[in-house]
Amino acid sequence: MGSTRARIAIDAMGGDHAPQEIVAGAIKAAEELDLEILLVGDKEQIESALHNHRSGIQIVGAEGLITMHEEPLTGIRRKPKASINVAMDLVKSKKADAVVSAGHSGAAMASASLRLGRIAGIARPAIGAIFPTLVPGKSTIILDVGANVDSRPKYLEQFALMGTIYSQYALGVPEPKVGLLNIGEESSKGNELAIRTHELLTANQRIPFIGNAEGRDILSGRFDVIVCDGFVGNVVLKFAEAIGEVMLQILREELPRGRQGKLGTALLKENLGRIKQRIDHAEHGGALLLGVAGVCIIGHGSSRAPSIFNAIRLASDAIENQVLERIKSMEDQSNDVGKGAKR
Repeated sequence: MGSTRARIAIDAMGGDHAPQEIVAGAIKAAEELDLEILLVGDKEQIESALHNHRSGIQIVGAEGLITMHEEPLTGIRRKPKASINVAMDLVKSKKADAVVSAGHSGAAMASASLRLGRIAGIARPAIGAIFPTLVPGKSTIILDVGANVDSRPKYLEQFALMGTIYSQYALGVPEPKVGLLNIGEESSKGNELAIRTHELLTANQRIPFIGNAEGRDILSGRFDVIVCDGFVGNVVLKFAEAIGEVMLQILREELPRGRQGKLGTALLKENLGRIKQRIDHAEHGGALLLGVAGVCIIGHGSSRAPSIFNAIRLASDAIENQVLERIKSMEDQSNDVGKGAKR
Protein backbone atom coordinates (compact mmCIF):
# COMPACT_ATOMS: atom_id res chain seq x y z
CA MET A 1 0.00 0.00 0.00
CA GLY A 2 3.05 2.20 0.03
CA SER A 3 2.61 3.14 3.70
CA THR A 4 3.30 1.58 7.07
CA ARG A 5 0.58 3.63 8.74
CA ALA A 6 -2.64 1.88 9.75
CA ARG A 7 -5.56 2.57 7.44
CA ILE A 8 -9.02 2.90 8.99
CA ALA A 9 -12.15 2.60 6.83
CA ILE A 10 -15.01 4.62 8.30
CA ASP A 11 -18.66 4.21 7.42
CA ALA A 12 -19.31 7.92 6.93
CA MET A 13 -23.05 7.42 6.37
CA GLY A 14 -23.76 5.41 9.53
CA GLY A 15 -25.23 7.07 12.62
CA ASP A 16 -27.80 9.65 13.65
CA HIS A 17 -25.46 12.56 12.88
CA ALA A 18 -23.84 11.31 9.69
CA PRO A 19 -21.96 12.42 7.76
CA GLN A 20 -21.08 15.72 9.48
CA GLU A 21 -20.14 14.38 12.92
CA ILE A 22 -18.52 11.26 11.48
CA VAL A 23 -16.34 13.37 9.20
CA ALA A 24 -15.49 15.80 12.01
CA GLY A 25 -14.26 12.91 14.15
CA ALA A 26 -12.28 11.54 11.21
CA ILE A 27 -10.61 14.91 10.62
CA LYS A 28 -9.53 15.07 14.26
CA ALA A 29 -8.12 11.52 14.01
CA ALA A 30 -6.24 12.34 10.81
CA GLU A 31 -4.73 15.42 12.48
CA GLU A 32 -3.82 13.88 15.83
CA LEU A 33 -3.19 10.18 15.17
CA ASP A 34 -0.62 8.65 12.84
CA LEU A 35 -3.25 7.08 10.59
CA GLU A 36 -4.68 7.10 7.09
CA ILE A 37 -8.43 7.61 6.99
CA LEU A 38 -10.76 6.26 4.30
CA LEU A 39 -14.23 7.82 4.47
CA VAL A 40 -16.77 5.55 2.79
CA GLY A 41 -20.10 6.83 1.49
CA ASP A 42 -21.72 9.44 -0.70
CA LYS A 43 -18.84 11.43 -2.19
CA GLU A 44 -20.71 14.74 -2.50
CA GLN A 45 -21.96 14.69 1.10
CA ILE A 46 -18.53 13.74 2.42
CA GLU A 47 -16.81 16.44 0.33
CA SER A 48 -19.25 19.02 1.70
CA ALA A 49 -18.62 17.92 5.31
CA LEU A 50 -14.83 17.90 4.86
CA HIS A 51 -14.59 21.61 4.04
CA ASN A 52 -11.29 21.02 2.21
CA HIS A 53 -9.71 19.15 5.16
CA ARG A 54 -8.15 16.41 3.07
CA SER A 55 -4.77 15.77 4.70
CA GLY A 56 -4.50 12.04 5.39
CA ILE A 57 -8.07 11.45 4.24
CA GLN A 58 -9.31 9.55 1.20
CA ILE A 59 -12.90 9.28 0.00
CA VAL A 60 -14.22 5.92 -1.18
CA GLY A 61 -17.57 6.07 -2.97
CA ALA A 62 -20.52 3.92 -1.92
CA GLU A 63 -24.19 3.74 -2.84
CA GLY A 64 -26.72 4.02 -0.05
CA LEU A 65 -26.76 2.76 3.51
CA ILE A 66 -28.57 0.23 5.68
CA THR A 67 -31.24 2.10 7.63
CA MET A 68 -32.20 1.27 11.22
CA HIS A 69 -35.59 0.02 10.02
CA GLU A 70 -34.15 -2.62 7.71
CA GLU A 71 -33.58 -6.24 8.68
CA PRO A 72 -29.76 -6.49 8.83
CA LEU A 73 -29.13 -9.61 6.74
CA THR A 74 -31.69 -8.66 4.11
CA GLY A 75 -30.33 -5.12 3.91
CA ILE A 76 -26.69 -6.03 3.37
CA ARG A 77 -27.61 -8.60 0.71
CA ARG A 78 -29.92 -6.24 -1.17
CA LYS A 79 -27.42 -3.38 -1.04
CA PRO A 80 -23.97 -4.80 -1.81
CA LYS A 81 -22.60 -1.29 -2.45
CA ALA A 82 -23.93 0.20 0.79
CA SER A 83 -21.31 2.09 2.81
CA ILE A 84 -20.89 -0.59 5.50
CA ASN A 85 -20.39 -3.31 2.87
CA VAL A 86 -17.85 -1.26 0.93
CA ALA A 87 -15.95 -0.52 4.16
CA MET A 88 -15.84 -4.23 5.03
CA ASP A 89 -14.67 -5.08 1.52
CA LEU A 90 -11.74 -2.67 1.96
CA VAL A 91 -10.58 -4.71 4.95
CA LYS A 92 -11.20 -7.99 3.17
CA SER A 93 -9.06 -6.87 0.22
CA LYS A 94 -6.40 -5.55 2.65
CA LYS A 95 -6.85 -1.98 1.46
CA ALA A 96 -7.75 -1.08 5.05
CA ASP A 97 -6.81 -2.50 8.44
CA ALA A 98 -10.01 -1.82 10.35
CA VAL A 99 -13.63 -0.69 10.04
CA VAL A 100 -15.43 1.84 12.23
CA SER A 101 -19.20 2.27 11.99
CA ALA A 102 -21.82 4.06 14.09
CA GLY A 103 -24.61 2.86 11.84
CA HIS A 104 -26.95 -0.13 12.10
CA SER A 105 -25.08 -2.41 14.56
CA GLY A 106 -26.89 -5.50 13.32
CA ALA A 107 -25.91 -4.69 9.73
CA ALA A 108 -22.29 -4.13 10.79
CA MET A 109 -22.20 -7.52 12.51
CA ALA A 110 -23.86 -9.27 9.58
CA SER A 111 -21.58 -7.61 7.02
CA ALA A 112 -18.48 -8.46 9.06
CA SER A 113 -19.55 -12.09 9.44
CA LEU A 114 -20.34 -12.56 5.75
CA ARG A 115 -17.50 -10.56 4.23
CA LEU A 116 -14.68 -11.06 6.71
CA GLY A 117 -15.73 -14.41 8.13
CA ARG A 118 -14.99 -15.80 11.57
CA ILE A 119 -11.54 -16.60 12.86
CA ALA A 120 -10.85 -20.32 12.58
CA GLY A 121 -11.84 -22.09 15.79
CA ILE A 122 -14.15 -19.30 17.00
CA ALA A 123 -17.73 -20.52 17.11
CA ARG A 124 -19.36 -17.08 17.50
CA PRO A 125 -18.05 -13.50 17.45
CA ALA A 126 -18.73 -11.32 20.47
CA ILE A 127 -19.12 -7.61 21.06
CA GLY A 128 -16.78 -6.39 23.79
CA ALA A 129 -17.56 -3.07 25.47
CA ILE A 130 -15.11 -1.12 27.63
CA PHE A 131 -16.53 0.03 30.97
CA PRO A 132 -14.94 2.51 33.39
CA THR A 133 -14.42 1.37 36.98
CA LEU A 134 -14.07 2.91 40.42
CA VAL A 135 -10.31 2.43 40.13
CA PRO A 136 -8.83 5.49 38.34
CA GLY A 137 -7.27 4.57 35.02
CA LYS A 138 -8.64 1.03 35.04
CA SER A 139 -11.24 -0.37 32.64
CA THR A 140 -13.16 -3.62 32.36
CA ILE A 141 -14.12 -5.29 29.10
CA ILE A 142 -17.48 -7.05 29.11
CA LEU A 143 -18.41 -9.50 26.38
CA ASP A 144 -20.76 -10.38 24.88
CA VAL A 145 -22.97 -7.24 24.94
CA GLY A 146 -25.27 -8.08 22.06
CA ALA A 147 -23.94 -10.27 19.27
CA ASN A 148 -25.43 -13.52 20.60
CA VAL A 149 -28.80 -13.49 22.31
CA ASP A 150 -28.61 -17.24 22.90
CA SER A 151 -25.22 -18.60 23.95
CA ARG A 152 -23.67 -21.91 24.84
CA PRO A 153 -20.97 -22.55 27.43
CA LYS A 154 -18.34 -23.08 24.71
CA TYR A 155 -19.10 -19.60 23.33
CA LEU A 156 -18.53 -17.96 26.70
CA GLU A 157 -15.29 -19.89 27.13
CA GLN A 158 -14.04 -18.45 23.85
CA PHE A 159 -15.28 -14.97 24.83
CA ALA A 160 -13.14 -15.28 27.95
CA LEU A 161 -10.08 -16.19 25.89
CA MET A 162 -10.57 -13.30 23.47
CA GLY A 163 -11.26 -10.88 26.32
CA THR A 164 -8.11 -12.03 28.11
CA ILE A 165 -5.99 -11.37 25.02
CA TYR A 166 -7.53 -7.92 24.51
CA SER A 167 -7.12 -6.95 28.16
CA GLN A 168 -3.53 -8.16 28.24
CA TYR A 169 -2.24 -6.64 25.02
CA ALA A 170 -4.52 -3.67 24.27
CA LEU A 171 -5.40 -2.52 27.78
CA GLY A 172 -1.97 -3.37 29.20
CA VAL A 173 -3.07 -5.68 32.02
CA PRO A 174 -0.24 -8.20 32.59
CA GLU A 175 -2.42 -10.76 34.38
CA PRO A 176 -6.11 -10.06 33.65
CA LYS A 177 -8.67 -11.31 36.16
CA VAL A 178 -11.60 -12.97 34.41
CA GLY A 179 -15.08 -13.30 35.90
CA LEU A 180 -18.39 -14.86 34.86
CA LEU A 181 -21.40 -12.59 35.38
CA ASN A 182 -23.78 -14.40 37.71
CA ILE A 183 -26.29 -13.93 40.53
CA GLY A 184 -23.88 -15.06 43.24
CA GLU A 185 -20.25 -15.84 43.95
CA GLU A 186 -20.75 -19.56 44.58
CA SER A 187 -19.99 -21.94 41.72
CA SER A 188 -23.36 -23.62 42.20
CA LYS A 189 -25.31 -20.39 41.57
CA GLY A 190 -27.08 -19.45 38.36
CA ASN A 191 -28.83 -21.22 35.53
CA GLU A 192 -27.51 -24.18 33.56
CA LEU A 193 -25.52 -21.94 31.22
CA ALA A 194 -23.73 -20.27 34.14
CA ILE A 195 -22.99 -23.51 35.97
CA ARG A 196 -21.61 -25.30 32.89
CA THR A 197 -19.61 -22.23 31.83
CA HIS A 198 -18.10 -21.98 35.30
CA GLU A 199 -16.85 -25.55 34.92
CA LEU A 200 -15.24 -24.82 31.53
CA LEU A 201 -13.58 -21.62 32.70
CA THR A 202 -12.21 -23.32 35.80
CA ALA A 203 -10.77 -26.19 33.75
CA ASN A 204 -9.17 -24.00 31.06
CA GLN A 205 -5.65 -23.20 32.23
CA ARG A 206 -5.25 -20.45 29.63
CA ILE A 207 -8.02 -18.42 31.23
CA PRO A 208 -7.11 -16.56 34.45
CA PHE A 209 -10.58 -17.20 35.88
CA ILE A 210 -11.11 -16.07 39.48
CA GLY A 211 -14.82 -16.83 39.87
CA ASN A 212 -18.28 -15.38 39.45
CA ALA A 213 -18.86 -11.64 39.20
CA GLU A 214 -22.07 -10.16 40.53
CA GLY A 215 -23.70 -7.06 39.11
CA ARG A 216 -22.07 -4.85 41.74
CA ASP A 217 -18.65 -6.09 40.62
CA ILE A 218 -18.94 -4.75 37.08
CA LEU A 219 -17.65 -1.28 37.92
CA SER A 220 -15.68 -2.15 41.05
CA GLY A 221 -12.37 -2.76 39.27
CA ARG A 222 -12.09 -6.23 40.79
CA PHE A 223 -12.32 -7.87 37.36
CA ASP A 224 -10.56 -6.98 34.10
CA VAL A 225 -12.72 -9.22 31.90
CA ILE A 226 -16.34 -10.24 32.51
CA VAL A 227 -18.17 -12.69 30.26
CA CYS A 228 -21.91 -13.20 29.84
CA ASP A 229 -24.40 -14.04 27.12
CA GLY A 230 -25.39 -11.27 24.70
CA PHE A 231 -28.92 -10.88 26.09
CA VAL A 232 -27.73 -10.09 29.62
CA GLY A 233 -24.73 -8.10 28.34
CA ASN A 234 -26.87 -5.84 26.19
CA VAL A 235 -29.21 -5.10 29.11
CA VAL A 236 -26.17 -4.22 31.25
CA LEU A 237 -24.77 -1.97 28.48
CA LYS A 238 -28.03 -0.06 27.95
CA PHE A 239 -28.55 0.31 31.71
CA ALA A 240 -25.01 1.66 32.13
CA GLU A 241 -25.60 4.15 29.32
CA ALA A 242 -28.77 5.37 31.03
CA ILE A 243 -27.05 5.67 34.43
CA GLY A 244 -24.31 7.81 32.90
CA GLU A 245 -26.87 10.10 31.30
CA VAL A 246 -28.87 10.38 34.55
CA MET A 247 -25.77 11.26 36.58
CA LEU A 248 -24.72 13.94 34.13
CA GLN A 249 -28.23 15.40 34.10
CA ILE A 250 -28.36 15.47 37.91
CA LEU A 251 -25.02 17.29 38.03
CA ARG A 252 -26.25 19.84 35.48
CA GLU A 253 -29.44 20.46 37.48
CA GLU A 254 -28.10 20.46 41.03
CA LEU A 255 -24.70 22.17 40.88
CA PRO A 256 -25.85 25.56 39.50
CA ARG A 257 -28.52 26.03 42.22
CA GLY A 258 -28.17 29.38 43.90
CA ARG A 259 -25.41 31.97 43.78
CA GLN A 260 -22.81 29.78 45.48
CA GLY A 261 -23.72 26.87 43.23
CA LYS A 262 -23.03 28.87 40.09
CA LEU A 263 -19.66 29.92 41.44
CA GLY A 264 -18.88 26.33 42.42
CA THR A 265 -19.85 25.09 38.97
CA ALA A 266 -17.43 27.53 37.34
CA LEU A 267 -14.64 26.44 39.67
CA LEU A 268 -15.38 22.76 39.06
CA LYS A 269 -15.65 23.03 35.28
CA GLU A 270 -12.43 21.10 34.64
CA ASN A 271 -13.41 18.41 37.16
CA LEU A 272 -16.85 18.04 35.57
CA GLY A 273 -15.20 17.52 32.21
CA ARG A 274 -13.19 14.64 33.64
CA ILE A 275 -16.32 13.19 35.25
CA LYS A 276 -18.05 13.23 31.89
CA GLN A 277 -15.12 11.44 30.27
CA ARG A 278 -15.28 8.68 32.90
CA ILE A 279 -19.04 8.02 32.96
CA ASP A 280 -20.39 9.06 29.55
CA HIS A 281 -20.59 6.01 27.27
CA ALA A 282 -20.07 8.21 24.20
CA GLU A 283 -16.61 9.14 25.44
CA HIS A 284 -15.42 5.53 25.07
CA GLY A 285 -15.95 5.43 21.31
CA GLY A 286 -17.51 2.06 20.72
CA ALA A 287 -17.36 -1.68 21.16
CA LEU A 288 -15.11 -4.25 19.51
CA LEU A 289 -16.50 -7.08 17.43
CA LEU A 290 -14.07 -9.83 18.43
CA GLY A 291 -13.90 -13.15 16.64
CA VAL A 292 -14.27 -11.96 13.04
CA ALA A 293 -11.26 -11.97 10.71
CA GLY A 294 -10.76 -8.21 10.81
CA VAL A 295 -10.71 -5.33 13.29
CA CYS A 296 -14.23 -3.93 13.57
CA ILE A 297 -15.47 -1.20 15.93
CA ILE A 298 -19.20 -0.65 16.38
CA GLY A 299 -20.05 2.83 17.65
CA HIS A 300 -23.20 4.13 19.26
CA GLY A 301 -25.84 5.40 16.84
CA SER A 302 -25.89 8.81 18.54
CA SER A 303 -22.11 9.21 18.25
CA ARG A 304 -20.74 12.68 17.66
CA ALA A 305 -17.23 13.73 16.65
CA PRO A 306 -15.45 13.03 19.99
CA SER A 307 -16.93 9.53 20.14
CA ILE A 308 -15.97 8.81 16.52
CA PHE A 309 -12.43 10.00 17.25
CA ASN A 310 -12.25 7.62 20.23
CA ALA A 311 -13.66 4.76 18.15
CA ILE A 312 -10.92 5.34 15.57
CA ARG A 313 -8.33 5.39 18.34
CA LEU A 314 -9.79 2.12 19.69
CA ALA A 315 -9.33 0.56 16.24
CA SER A 316 -5.78 1.92 16.04
CA ASP A 317 -4.92 0.41 19.44
CA ALA A 318 -6.25 -3.00 18.38
CA ILE A 319 -4.12 -2.87 15.22
CA GLU A 320 -1.00 -1.65 16.98
CA ASN A 321 -1.26 -4.35 19.65
CA GLN A 322 -1.98 -7.08 17.07
CA VAL A 323 -5.12 -8.22 18.86
CA LEU A 324 -6.49 -9.94 15.75
CA GLU A 325 -3.25 -11.83 15.10
CA ARG A 326 -3.03 -12.92 18.74
CA ILE A 327 -6.58 -14.27 18.69
CA LYS A 328 -5.85 -16.08 15.44
CA SER A 329 -2.83 -17.74 17.02
CA MET A 330 -4.77 -19.05 20.02
CA GLU A 331 -5.08 -22.53 18.51
CA ASP A 332 -1.37 -22.64 17.76
CA GLN A 333 -0.63 -21.81 21.39
CA SER A 334 -3.13 -24.26 22.81
CA ASN A 335 -5.78 -26.72 21.72
CA ASP A 336 -8.22 -25.36 24.25
CA VAL A 337 -10.22 -23.31 21.75
CA GLY A 338 -10.46 -26.19 19.31
CA LYS A 339 -11.61 -28.53 22.04
CA GLY A 340 -14.10 -25.96 23.26
CA ALA A 341 -15.63 -25.65 19.80
CA LYS A 342 -16.38 -29.39 19.80
CA ARG A 343 -18.08 -29.50 23.19
